[in-house]
Amino acid sequence: MNGNFIHVGDLFRSAEDEGALSPEGARVLAMADLGAQIQAGLGVAVDDVQASEVVLLTMMPDDSGSIRYSGNEKVICDGHNLVLDSLSNAKQKDSILAHTRYLNGHVLFPYCPVLQAARMSGTNYQATLGTPLYDQAVVLLGTVIAKAQEFSQNGISVRTVTLILTDGADAGSTWAKAKDVRALVEDMRRAENHIVAAMGIDDGSTPFRDVFREMGIEDRWILTAKSGAADIRRAFVLFSQSAVRASQNGEAFQQASAGGFGP
Repeated sequence: MNGNFIHVGDLFRSAEDEGALSPEGARVLAMADLGAQIQAGLGVAVDDVQASEVVLLTMMPDDSGSIRYSGNEKVICDGHNLVLDSLSNAKQKDSILAHTRYLNGHVLFPYCPVLQAARMSGTNYQATLGTPLYDQAVVLLGTVIAKAQEFSQNGISVRTVTLILTDGADAGSTWAKAKDVRALVEDMRRAENHIVAAMGIDDGSTPFRDVFREMGIEDRWILTAKSGAADIRRAFVLFSQSAVRASQNGEAFQQASAGGFGP
């Protein structure tokens, strides 16, 4: 699926030259050798997308062991698939590309038309690992920035909607910190064509709003859900509704961005 051979470093350099990436953001993306990890998510080549504007839908579901321990694997699969189904039925579905990377780095599918996106199931999702939240948030956001830059430098308007999902605070990151994620989120906010949302599933102890605020995510784009199918599903429905609104057109995106998870 990946016919995309543009060097990731070139995309970041051009983003920095154009002001879409700050020196601090560029420093974060250069901290570790992320090229191969980001390349794995870029997916479909720009030349293969027949649209004058695109929306990038990106999700990072938690695959840590506490998800399984809490009995939430199936509802995470169902919620992820609900979002894909909602965008697949949206008016602008032909211009929406989706990408899902699990919290521990496994790429379920790189950017592809949302109508072709793989659904999560018990065969491709087992929540048994750790929570390297900061490391993988940097990889995920770096992928969004790189793909958006690729479209932008080819004259295609691009908007992005990203969801980071976890049921715990960072445990296992080896090179990134919350402030590094914040640098990227703040660059994306300044560009005004990105929405970065986060969902925290209650584990009884993690102050998710504090965790996500430290990562630079705005209050209006933070969701918290109790651990249980009904509340988690409700949170995914809210995110899917926001993503559908944001996909409609540029004006609707700006309204959605300003409104967050509100009505």
